[in-house]
Amino acid sequence: MSTVEDSQPLFSHLLELRTRILRSLISVLVVFVCIVWFSKDIYAFVAAPLVERMPIGATMIATDVASPFFTPIKLTLVTAVFIAVPMILYQLWAFVAPGLYKHERKLIMPLLVSSSLLFYAGVAFAYFVVFPLVFKFFTSVAPQGVEVATDISSYLDFVLSLFMAFGIAFEIPVAIILLCWTGATDPETLRSKRPYIIVAAFVVGMLLTPPDILSQTLLAVPMCLLFEVGLFFSRFYIRKDDEDGYDEDNEDEPQDVKSISKE
Repeated sequence: MSTVEDSQPLFSHLLELRTRILRSLISVLVVFVCIVWFSKDIYAFVAAPLVERMPIGATMIATDVASPFFTPIKLTLVTAVFIAVPMILYQLWAFVAPGLYKHERKLIMPLLVSSSLLFYAGVAFAYFVVFPLVFKFFTSVAPQGVEVATDISSYLDFVLSLFMAFGIAFEIPVAIILLCWTGATDPETLRSKRPYIIVAAFVVGMLLTPPDILSQTLLAVPMCLLFEVGLFFSRFYIRKDDEDGYDEDNEDEPQDVKSISKE
């Protein structure tokens, strides 16, 4: 009998997870339907940093028959996910919040908001700062007799990889705060390892960006600066000893724990 009773909470959690995932997918689908009509305009906006720096008379090309249709649609779908991130994060928060302590809920929600804003900031930094410099460099070093005519599908894969790299890299402050809050490390330890972290930032920049020194540096330098920002704010999120165990106040217990204790 106890086995059946124990399986019921797990089954309800799975149903809740399914509901949250479906709502996230529906939000992405709704945004996609609303903006799919503007797919060509969206691609033109993303391609502008390269098009504006191409030689006079040069244009982007499509080497695959279906690329002119599927490439803008693919970008539109990624854009829909990008726009729906707040709704997706809210669904994630609504799913995990009942199992968190009160002091954990006060921390997680600001981290979810700040992480999404930092990801947006990373993407904006890549578009407005990195792309103009990188594409100007690429188009200026083309050998004589070589015409710059980039395939639209290859260009999309290139910019999406950079968007993802810079978006993830800008999450460094959140990662540092979480590490210090959970007790995995502390600000003093991170400060003492600053030289190693700087070297690691350039290694990560080498792995996440195309094989050119300019884009690697443009990723590594912000990572080092964001490390300092996370190091500063992590001082306010050091885990206290009395947070390691359960709080005696029932109001600080997760809702799942409350229901079990009442039974």
